[in-house]
Amino acid sequence: MPGIGDVTAHALIADLPELGHLDRRRIAALVGIAPLNRESGRWRGRRMIGGGRPTVRRTLYMPTMVAIRYNAPIAAVYRRLTDAGRPKKVAIIAAMRKLVTILNAMLRDRRAWQTA
Repeated sequence: MPGIGDVTAHALIADLPELGHLDRRRIAALVGIAPLNRESGRWRGRRMIGGGRPTVRRTLYMPTMVAIRYNAPIAAVYRRLTDAGRPKKVAIIAAMRKLVTILNAMLRDRRAWQTA
């Protein structure tokens, strides 16, 4: 997949052995890139990411930046969110979640990367 190199692939295999076995919501929560509510009663807070495995999140940051530049589906997600006025950091995390979702599906279905 464009954006994923040998170092990232080995780190994901070592630090995230569940990749390919969970659904997209659970894998995003396990990595720590799923938006979590901060609400209490009538107070409505902002959604934030957290928990999960910070080592995997740190490992995926630079591959996500490369994928935003060279991978069309990931770049489309990032561009759509930034054009809509979302902060760039929010768009990066959304692109990271899309990247993990695609990698999870590739491993689950045992398929190689295919451009659409």
